Amino acid sequence: MKSGQITIKDIARELGISPSTVSRALKNHPDISTDTKKAVNELAKRLNYQPDAIALSLRQNRSNTIGIIIPEIVHYFFSSVISGIEDVAYDSGFTVIICQSNELYDREHSNTKALLSHRVDGVLVSISKQTSDYQHLYDIKDRGIPIVFFDRIVPGFIADQIIIDDLEASYRATKHLITGGRKRIAHFAGPQRLLIGKQRKEGYIKALKEAGLPIEEELMQEADTFEKAHIYVAKLLELENPPDGIFAVNDLTAIGAMQTLQKRGIKIPKEIAIVGFSDGRFSGITDPTLTSVDQHGYEMGTIATEMLLKRILSDNKEYPYETKVLNAELIIRGSST
Repeated sequence: MKSGQITIKDIARELGISPSTVSRALKNHPDISTDTKKAVNELAKRLNYQPDAIALSLRQNRSNTIGIIIPEIVHYFFSSVISGIEDVAYDSGFTVIICQSNELYDREHSNTKALLSHRVDGVLVSISKQTSDYQHLYDIKDRGIPIVFFDRIVPGFIADQIIIDDLEASYRATKHLITGGRKRIAHFAGPQRLLIGKQRKEGYIKALKEAGLPIEEELMQEADTFEKAHIYVAKLLELENPPDGIFAVNDLTAIGAMQTLQKRGIKIPKEIAIVGFSDGRFSGITDPTLTSVDQHGYEMGTIATEMLLKRILSDNKEYPYETKVLNAELIIRGSST
């Protein structure tokens, strides 16, 4: 037997049968006898036969590869989404290429070019904070390649997408603070160019209005990173009337706020209660543990991939686009009660 990659012809030569018989045996074709199938599969396993992915993709007119563009792999929510994506993709015989934009438009733009050059069958996207020009994403769609947005979507872009109800989740998170007796709640907001940033702020404002609490601009600041939280907490503590509650757009920001407050000797939640968003792995090990909104990242990843594969594999490419909305869950812990 020659060295190098084993082919169907090699197996056929070894067993003294035709390559077409080997091919049909490997596909469990009913016309091939049980004994032949057994002999072919045993030899294929012993020789570590692997199908030629390039030849297979040419026959199927598919690469059996999908691409993912995410803002940050290190973010717990996005890593959970990737786990869901990979589980569904690999179970369906698809390979996954993961690209990270690092919250940069230029990197995201380059990611799309790289995925197109790899002839992916479909793309899953959560846009970066910087992205406001979406032509690179329309280029994917214009090539007839299915695209599914998750979490961070493009307003007005007609495509399949899966999100959570950010407005309702933020409303419930803020209402939880109000119900706990907090009267002056600050919001550490996300970028308002992102729909999730706008909706989480709108949910916060809705809860304040419903409770008859004033909407104060000095209590709302775009601060969506660990580092920015330190800066904004310092500013809030300089106010004549500091807040007694904080609702942060994500957990890392909430944890940054907690650390700064604790360094200043402020007791959480007795003096200032805090709620985060995403329910990452650190939320259960902070002291006190962090109340947070569970975005169900793994579930979002599985559903997004199922939506994408359905469109890739469907003979009817013109069926209506879907928007699926997951219900987020508020996980109440020690930072707010």
